[in-house]
Amino acid sequence: MAQPNPEKLTRQMGLLALTATGVCSMLGASINVVPFMIQRNVPGIGPYVLPAFAFAAIPALFAALAYGILASAMPRAGGSYIYASRGLNPYLGFVASFSQWFGLSIVIGVIAYVTVPFIRDVTLSLGWENISKSLEVGWIRVSIALSLIWTFVAVNIRGIKSYERILLPMMFLMFALGGIVIAAGLMYDSSDFLIGLQEKTGRTFDPITNINFDWRIFLSAAALLFSSFIGFDSIAQAGGEAKNPTKTLPKAILLAIVGVGLFYFLFASAVYHIVPWSFVAEEAMTKDISAPGLLSYVLPSGLGIAILAGAAIALINDLPAMLLSVSRLMFAWAKDGIFPKSISRIHQKNNTPHIALVVAGSMASLGVLGSHYAGDFFLGIDIMVTSMMVNFLLMCITLVAITKVNPTLAASISVLKNRTLQLWIGWLGILTLSAFLGIHTYKDLTSQTTAWYFHSTPIWLIVMALASIIFGFNWRRLKKKNAHLKELFLKLPEE
Repeated sequence: MAQPNPEKLTRQMGLLALTATGVCSMLGASINVVPFMIQRNVPGIGPYVLPAFAFAAIPALFAALAYGILASAMPRAGGSYIYASRGLNPYLGFVASFSQWFGLSIVIGVIAYVTVPFIRDVTLSLGWENISKSLEVGWIRVSIALSLIWTFVAVNIRGIKSYERILLPMMFLMFALGGIVIAAGLMYDSSDFLIGLQEKTGRTFDPITNINFDWRIFLSAAALLFSSFIGFDSIAQAGGEAKNPTKTLPKAILLAIVGVGLFYFLFASAVYHIVPWSFVAEEAMTKDISAPGLLSYVLPSGLGIAILAGAAIALINDLPAMLLSVSRLMFAWAKDGIFPKSISRIHQKNNTPHIALVVAGSMASLGVLGSHYAGDFFLGIDIMVTSMMVNFLLMCITLVAITKVNPTLAASISVLKNRTLQLWIGWLGILTLSAFLGIHTYKDLTSQTTAWYFHSTPIWLIVMALASIIFGFNWRRLKKKNAHLKELFLKLPEE
């Protein structure tokens, strides 16, 4: 006899799984590609990448603290949407989380697409030249990227235990293989690199020692490197499946951002200690580069292959965690009636929002196709950065406003309960995130592109307009059924 359909998600995720969700959403392209390709995207940043990295962590930390505080009071699936819709305004909560959903969905596709060249480089290092050449064929690259996405859609649908069995071993392996880079930074320096470059390629290189510091360039780089700290919000989206959520959600958020931030800095420091920044900048202008490719000139082939494998695993590991995140946003919208109710359906056997996961996979597939035809994955990253900066900004505004908008939920906050401290975190987050958003938007609008749709800001505005139409239509529909709709949105959704 068939079991009745379950009506809610089940709380199966402990602190380790939640932290891994945040860690695996943050590590990937952010560590292996962005700190080096930024030399092309922000020309002139030169030796100041690491200070820009550290500066980018400041607003991210304020946002993480705001998330952790709000998570302790509102532990439900769809984290950021729930926080803003209950603690600030339903419309703002939806449109901000919609742009977040759009940005992350596209970036899932970008990551899947970028992963294939790392797999290609692994096969080339192993001497599998025919396989390596085949991975450069456009349709094969797209097919593999789509296969990765739909494999992890299936893993997520199978349930939290299946998700953990894939995610946790890959996370530990990713850290272990990434640790080789950090250790290499202690063993080698730029002189070893220059010798290795000449021995392997016959090429000599004369490093530039320094360039003038430019605040505008520095702040533009920091705004883009902010993308490296995006991902801890995935923990909040899993709020409906966390064990003891009022304690584990804030802990997992802070563990993820502090742990990953430290790993980022050590990893990027090691690479720039070995490879002269001027060489990185020169190479970035002519081709796509990554940490494993840069270190291949100095490391023994075995370690080079291990680092390449670690980079591929780091990228692949982004996918299941980010798919979980975007699917839970849709699940929360559907529970509130702003999206079709069918998207909130839960798998009878696995207790997962399977329809939401299929829709998430479909959106990510569009990201793969967009990456292939646009030819520049930084467009997808720029869209995500704009979306997430706005979202994080709203979380800080929510923290400031929640005692007036929803004093009942404000009283449920169980971490950093001192209101003065909360206000300091909220206002400092608002100021720093507003500044970063302004810098990022200015850089985007003033950059030279071949068409307007290669600017992330107008794409984001179109997405916001679409979100406004969806919300307006559904809000009017819901209001006809419930005259006290605003009061309903002051309460947490039922589990």
